Amino acid sequence: MSEASQSAEIISVGTELLLGEILNSNAQFLAQELAQLGIAHYYQTVVGDNVLRLQKAIAIACERSRLLIFTGGLGPTPDDLTTETLADFFGVPLVERPEVLQDIAAKLTRRGRSMAASNRKQALLPEGAAILPNPTGTAPGIIWQPRTGLTLLTFPGVPSEMKAMWQQTAVPYLRSQGWSQGAIYSRTLRFWGIGESTLAEKAAAQIRLEDPTVAPYAGHGEVRLRISTQAATEAEALQKIAPVEQQLRELGGLDCFGSDEDTLASVVGDRLKTSQQTVSVAESCTGGGLGSLLTAIPGSSAYFWGGIISYDNRVKVNLLGVDADVLAQQGAVSAEVACQMAAGVRDRLGTTWGLSITGIAGPDGGTDAKPVGLVYIGLASPDSVESFQYQFGTFRGRELVRSLSAHTALDLLRRKLINI
Repeated sequence: MSEASQSAEIISVGTELLLGEILNSNAQFLAQELAQLGIAHYYQTVVGDNVLRLQKAIAIACERSRLLIFTGGLGPTPDDLTTETLADFFGVPLVERPEVLQDIAAKLTRRGRSMAASNRKQALLPEGAAILPNPTGTAPGIIWQPRTGLTLLTFPGVPSEMKAMWQQTAVPYLRSQGWSQGAIYSRTLRFWGIGESTLAEKAAAQIRLEDPTVAPYAGHGEVRLRISTQAATEAEALQKIAPVEQQLRELGGLDCFGSDEDTLASVVGDRLKTSQQTVSVAESCTGGGLGSLLTAIPGSSAYFWGGIISYDNRVKVNLLGVDADVLAQQGAVSAEVACQMAAGVRDRLGTTWGLSITGIAGPDGGTDAKPVGLVYIGLASPDSVESFQYQFGTFRGRELVRSLSAHTALDLLRRKLINI
């Protein structure tokens, strides 16, 4: 059986996508949904609001895929071209559908708006196409088989409308037509403190497996290993994934902090809650980023008591008790100051642990002795105070240095909580 005979392709229409003005979240959602349905998916295309380029994209897709899923270009404005371009490409006239027109009018009336001439355009669908209802918006999609063995689905570009239409109509339709053959299941292991190439070398034998497959991904300091397999049921898939997952967890050791939806903040929070311990933070260059990560977790008030953003040295001295002489001699970005910040916030807020961050996020402020990207993290426990030095690099950019600093601080606490 050829690749095209059972594969889907996502075609996202909109010049705003090409310009990077909006993130193509629709393609991500649809890709995940196709995997859940077990529908092979080899290609994605993004094309602007241009008839000729859209026709070329359709022609290419028809040669290599049998299920074409379009998002975008169904609105009432002149640059919404998807429906009419499809009709023209397959040589079929557009026909006004009275039931669609009635639905549009009713929705506009409920919103206190009158029917504009441009709205009638959305009721024009290719002859022979079935309506793919839009429960919330005015733009319906279509389910259409213009040729034998070729199925088209169209959706508006608005993510909330597209998702509702997909779940309510498209998924049941695809299942009824035999497109769903089992499903692809995945487990993603998450790592911090190890590079992608190092982890890939450790897991070389698993990465070479054909079923389940293991694929590494990296970004913003985190490395992930995704274990995937196709199976008729979730239980069968998990049975295949389990031994590989166990091998990878053993290879990763402490660097493996969790799986799937786990984050460093959620894992740290679970350990603090289980052990009935608490943490407070003192931040300089991260400006509250560490506290934000901790409080993003529901229920974090049980273990996170608060923080002090000590951007100015006077705040370090007056609120955290940092020694002014140490500040003058060592500078705010130093191991000594990081330790005193961590100990100070722990003592003043009365928590089990104190975490601190002080560094040079850039792009200015660096020197030869203390370049941009230099960060010290302090960790105060009931028994000791330690500091850790990192150089996150001048090339990374301010926001990434801040993010790496906050996440690395959480990782340091995670490792301490495991070893106590």
